Amino acid sequence: MNIADRRKRLQAPFHTAPCGGLGACWQRPWAARKLASMPELPEVETTRRGLERLIVGRTIETLVVREPRLRWRVPQSLPARLEGKRISSLGRRGKYLLINVTEGSLLVHLGMSGHLRFLAAPEALRVHDHVDVRLVGGGCVRFNDPRRFGSLHFAAHPERHRLLKDLGPEPLGEDFTVDYLAETSRGRRVAIKQHLMNSRVVVGVGNIYASEALFRAGVHPAHAAGRISRTRLERVVAGVRAVLEEAIGLGGTTLRDFVGGDGRPGYFKLELRVYDREGAACEQCGTPIRRTVQGQRASYYCPRCQR
Repeated sequence: MNIADRRKRLQAPFHTAPCGGLGACWQRPWAARKLASMPELPEVETTRRGLERLIVGRTIETLVVREPRLRWRVPQSLPARLEGKRISSLGRRGKYLLINVTEGSLLVHLGMSGHLRFLAAPEALRVHDHVDVRLVGGGCVRFNDPRRFGSLHFAAHPERHRLLKDLGPEPLGEDFTVDYLAETSRGRRVAIKQHLMNSRVVVGVGNIYASEALFRAGVHPAHAAGRISRTRLERVVAGVRAVLEEAIGLGGTTLRDFVGGDGRPGYFKLELRVYDREGAACEQCGTPIRRTVQGQRASYYCPRCQR
C-alpha cells in the first residue's frame, strides 16, 4: 500500500480530536484516550525536512524568547549569538535538530510535547508559543512547547556538546549493524527493548518505535539482550530500520502534540501494530495484544508472535 492509499484510511474508520498545535490526534476506536508521547527520531527528521527547504540560506534577524524556563533555562546570550547569522544547513543527531549557522549550531530538542512551525506571515500568538526565530525579509520559526521539557542550546562544535558527544550510532546509519548490536548485547541481562532505547547504544529509538520494531522482528520486549541469537538480532536491526524509514515517509506519529514543520500531523499512527493496542487482536494471529511496564514506560506486544 502506497502513502496516498494509507492516508485515505483516515476517512471512515477514524475520527479527529483536538490536540496541541495545528495537528489532529488520529485515533482508532481502541485508542480513544489522549496519549502523551515525546517526539522521536522520525518526528524530528520530519520537522528537519519540512523546515529545510524553507529556511536554509536565510539569515536570522533576531531570536525572541518569551519564556526562557524550558528544561534548561534559555541563556540570555543566545539571541546575540544568533543575530545576523546565515542558516547554512539543517541537521539531526538522534532527537536533536541542528540549525547550523556560521560559527556554530542551534541545538533544539522538542521535549515531550514541543514542535517547530514555519510562519510565512505574522500570526497571533498561541498559548505556549515560547520562542521565535525571526528571519530577515519576513517569516519565522516558532517553537511551541506546552510542557516546557524542550531545550535550546548554542554549540560552537556540536559534536563535542555534552548532550551529543556520548550518543550512540544513528539507527539508519552504516554503523548500526547486526555485528554492532551483537557486540553491545553480549552478556547483557537488560531487556532488549531497554537496550534499544539506551541512547548510548543506539540513538533515537524511542518507546513507540522500539515496540513496533520488536513486533516486526518477532522478539519479546522483555527478552534479555544477551540471550538473543544473532539471527534474531539481525531481524531486530532490520525491524528498527524498516519502522523508522516507514515512519519518516509517513511524516512521523501524531499521538497528541506532534506536528511537523509545516504544521501537519504525522500519519504513521495508522500503521501501529502493537503500540497502545492493549486488548485488540493482533493483525497477524488474532491474539489479544498485551501491555506491560518496562522502565516506567508502557510496552505492547503479541504473546504469540513475539517470544
